[in-house]
Amino acid sequence: MADKLRKLGDLTGYNLHATDGVIGELVNVYYDDQHWTVRYFIVRTGNWLKGKDVLIAPPAVVGVDDEHKCLDVNLTREQVENSPPIDTEKPVSRYYEEEYHRYYNWEPYWVTDPLFWSSSTAAIPAADKKPEPMPHPNLRSCKEVQGYHIRALDGEIGHVEDAILNPKDWSVRYFEICTRNWLPGKHVLMSPIWAHSIDWATETVTVNIKRDAIKSAPAYHSKQAIDSKYEEALAMHYGMKTRQR
Repeated sequence: MADKLRKLGDLTGYNLHATDGVIGELVNVYYDDQHWTVRYFIVRTGNWLKGKDVLIAPPAVVGVDDEHKCLDVNLTREQVENSPPIDTEKPVSRYYEEEYHRYYNWEPYWVTDPLFWSSSTAAIPAADKKPEPMPHPNLRSCKEVQGYHIRALDGEIGHVEDAILNPKDWSVRYFEICTRNWLPGKHVLMSPIWAHSIDWATETVTVNIKRDAIKSAPAYHSKQAIDSKYEEALAMHYGMKTRQR
């Protein structure tokens, strides 16, 4: 699969194609806010399953087709239809995740390398009894973060506008930051691993960077390709490290 970095906003609306037909369209993703990796695609099924949402995990995605605006999935529609139901209005519980991975016979990401997905399989033993469905605190809706304020060391500097994903490992590579309140029209990128903290109650991302450094960062334009040269310049500007492709 090509590892061209992609904005979530550009992927939103792409259809997910099973081996025997369309599942539905991508509306959002859940990511892990400790390891900054997409854990599930949230797919709206439309008339096929009465408009309910289903989750598709990255191991099932085998290709991104920009020409036809779709993600190819190595599952059948029947598999998806019979998968454990999910209420995307509520937090995802670890119990649900265990049931989901057991259904697809996938090795859970939390028992392997949490930074990457594995396509191998490993049986998950069935629980003796159903535990209380406590939410998984590390899973977040990507669109939930859109609009969060960016607080630098010396004050606020903008807000999160979108997320940049790397299809090679489905990591959240960057947040796209809009600084229009200070610099009209300028957008910059910032890696979430550079964040000092995220306060979900106040909807604020705090970074150990001063506002002038963010203001003078290489500008990002929504249609530009993000190549290794740009990423190196960005990391050098901030004096930070980023994930390797």
